[in-house]
Amino acid sequence: MAKVFDAAEVAKHNTRESCWVILYGKVYDVTDFLSSHPGGAKIILKLAGNDATEEYDPIHPPGILEEELKPEACLGSVDANTLPKEETPAASQEPAQGPPPMENLLNLNEIEDVATKQISHKAWAYYYSASDDLVTKQINTEAYRSILLRPRVFVDCSRCDLDTSVLGYKLKTPIFVAPAAMARLGHPSGEAGIAEACRSFGAMQIISNNASMTPEQIVKDAAPDQVFGWQIYVQIDRKKSEAMLARINKLKAIKFIVLTLDAPVPGKREDDERNSLAGASTAVTSGVKAAERTADDTPDVTGGSGGVGQQLFAGTDPSLTWRETLPWLAKHTDLPIVLKGLQTHEDAYLASLHAPQVKGIILSNHGGRALDTAPPAVHTLLEIRKFCPEVFDKLEVYVDGGIRRGTDVVKALCLGAKAVGLGRPALWGLAAGGPDGVRRTLQILADESKTCMRLLGVETVDALGPQHTNTRMVENQIYDGPSNLGSLRHSLRAKL
Repeated sequence: MAKVFDAAEVAKHNTRESCWVILYGKVYDVTDFLSSHPGGAKIILKLAGNDATEEYDPIHPPGILEEELKPEACLGSVDANTLPKEETPAASQEPAQGPPPMENLLNLNEIEDVATKQISHKAWAYYYSASDDLVTKQINTEAYRSILLRPRVFVDCSRCDLDTSVLGYKLKTPIFVAPAAMARLGHPSGEAGIAEACRSFGAMQIISNNASMTPEQIVKDAAPDQVFGWQIYVQIDRKKSEAMLARINKLKAIKFIVLTLDAPVPGKREDDERNSLAGASTAVTSGVKAAERTADDTPDVTGGSGGVGQQLFAGTDPSLTWRETLPWLAKHTDLPIVLKGLQTHEDAYLASLHAPQVKGIILSNHGGRALDTAPPAVHTLLEIRKFCPEVFDKLEVYVDGGIRRGTDVVKALCLGAKAVGLGRPALWGLAAGGPDGVRRTLQILADESKTCMRLLGVETVDALGPQHTNTRMVENQIYDGPSNLGSLRHSLRAKL
């Protein structure tokens, strides 16, 4: 018969020598797991002897307990009557108001406002936060405002079609969900809820390496023609990444791999870190603190408070190179490779030299969450057009970051983007109304995009081009130094 523990008895086991936690009403001895936890023992010890369920559940995929802990680690259950009861302030005893009908929300800012009122402060801090002074996060959106459109008249605009294709797969919209971690922080349906919304829209979804559900759970109910990509952060322990790639290779719904390059180390996200300072924060599946390389390639956990964003990067390898990483990747998957996080025309050009293994690039600055004052994706898009437009003939180019209106979507497509990604807006939509909130987010952008195209006098996505935009105001912000392409060609030939 399973033993039933008093919560007070569990509370005594709060040291490195004897560390117990309560999860989902069961008592676990995680003492032996402390030394092997990817992010170190400190984050677990914060919750030692306590009920960690509320902190643990939103950011861990179901089933991870069984994968990480031996069966004997489960000691029994806890007597629920002995758990401390939180007193609810009288002022907050009134029934909480739920979100308004999603159809009443008219734009993405309104969806974000509703979401902010629905979620915990920890979830808000992680979703909202960006690096340093949030300059890049702000410019990501403002850059699109500096590009003007050039509508034509006396053009039949009775029909408009958003159909497109990515890597040869047909999509109903050029708007896709970019890899955004920890969806269950905002809503229990998590990344599977986003997948449900994408299914009804014929939209593509890139699954985050740090998703709060397993890839198998996310694609479980996918439509036969639904398109997914899977994001990878290469780990210092390459065997972990290789094992994950082997899993991904077996999932038919996942059509390509997205190698993320714009955050080899985490940025300083102060809203996220400040929330961590306010209270305990449970470890996430990828680790806890920012890990740095040491002489023997083992994670060296740094000090500081960290936050959810910092936790996600523990164990990530910051030493990736063109010469070594792509050949390694080719050994472990035959899936097409998309490189995410390119922010200069030089890197876009180098990526094009690695076709056909590399099929596409995502111009991205990690949503302003890595290097503050890095350029917005639309600037990099214009930079490529200026210095090496041949890249568009060799690779598919996508952008993400700052998309808040259908006009933003159309401007990116006019300038050469094949598709446009949403990160935070998908999470805000999910937090505001679950899968219906994500559907509403996609619907708003699709309707606005169609309206924009009709007013431009354009029927199809393929017919959009630079002639439909005026980029004069933004061009003075584009890099105007030397192209550097000659030296890159010479260097590449020397290496080969």
